[in-house]
Amino acid sequence: MNLWWEREGLRYNEDQELTFAGQSVQSLGEKLGTPLFLYDGARVLENIERVQSALDATGKSNRIFYAVKANRFAPLLTLLKTQTSCGVDVCSPEEVRHALSCGFDVSDISYTGTSVSNADLDFLASFPDLLINCDGLSMLRRLGKRSPGRSIGVRINPAMGTGYGSNELLRYSGEKPTKFGIYRSELNEALAIAKDYDMTIEAIHFHTGCGYLDCQLSPWEDILGECLKMIEQVGDVKCVNLGGGLGVPYTKDDAPLSLAEWSDKIKRVFGDKPFEIRVEPGTYIVKDAGLMVLEANTVETKSGQAFVGVNGGFNLSMEPVHYKLPAEPTPCKLSDTKEKSFDPSNMKAVSFAGNINEALDILLEDFPFPQVNEEDLIAFINAGAYTTSMSSNHCMRGAFSECLLLNDDQ
Repeated sequence: MNLWWEREGLRYNEDQELTFAGQSVQSLGEKLGTPLFLYDGARVLENIERVQSALDATGKSNRIFYAVKANRFAPLLTLLKTQTSCGVDVCSPEEVRHALSCGFDVSDISYTGTSVSNADLDFLASFPDLLINCDGLSMLRRLGKRSPGRSIGVRINPAMGTGYGSNELLRYSGEKPTKFGIYRSELNEALAIAKDYDMTIEAIHFHTGCGYLDCQLSPWEDILGECLKMIEQVGDVKCVNLGGGLGVPYTKDDAPLSLAEWSDKIKRVFGDKPFEIRVEPGTYIVKDAGLMVLEANTVETKSGQAFVGVNGGFNLSMEPVHYKLPAEPTPCKLSDTKEKSFDPSNMKAVSFAGNINEALDILLEDFPFPQVNEEDLIAFINAGAYTTSMSSNHCMRGAFSECLLLNDDQ
């Protein structure tokens, strides 16, 4: 039997140990300690290659800009710089500094931030070759005062959004006004400001939601069409950044995103247009390339409910609490064969509770799980994105380790 998430590079071996990037997760957890985050460098590169092939199939000039906010682990970024042609998408001055420290050139960096301060703009304006996507009229005006004559990008908001499972928490735009981008009602004023400061709008950027799969591709194509109308209002541009948002399966009921269909929709909407297509995926590139390894420190039943307490919580993996996205756990070492361990008759519904002293700190509720004992190590899949990069030291439990696993070719 194969579990829904098992694949080459992530599966149980003959010794009933979970292996990741060719190594025993149990052994790594015992040696390095927990909480521990592991990243598979080969999987990261494979994910990038798939997106690159899909973009190439559009027949248009293109480039990937990896979203640093998804995972900023320096060895991972350096791997991307040395092994791929990716640029990086950043959203703060510190991310600019970090990208430069990992080997990226200024020309490799696309900046898209929101609620940008004057101090931010002073820093950004000092890099003439940095592509800055202006998020609103205020930012556009203040950057114009600092860098008249500059080539810029403009972030637009089509008032439409989509995301994983049609989850409204994952949408960057929709019927309710959001803080992101320039709406159609303000677009003419934005063009006038750019003209006043002799700035050339060479790029259009938009990002409307996170984690979309095949079910969301139809509304996503509608979003592309709406954005094209706004792009044509701007006039000639060199490139259009479609943002990120490409999703991965979170549960056994999710099918992988069809990149062929995704590519076809880009081609249908933009195929005859003269500009370069850019995308800035984060989740798709690194999420399924990461594991979070925690220790089961408490196994008990309270008022009829089985709980497994672990030595990490929403301060290390906030998506289950804040975005209602599941983080599926699995034992690092099975006590029996895989077939017996995952037989429904040997599974018990348990809730995984973090070690943060807050009521919200439940990573997963009533999840069927094999036998688990205190001191067992548990791996949570899909932990490569929006975990450590969003971590906090709440309750002073913020300590963790990270490790990038490479093969001999990397």
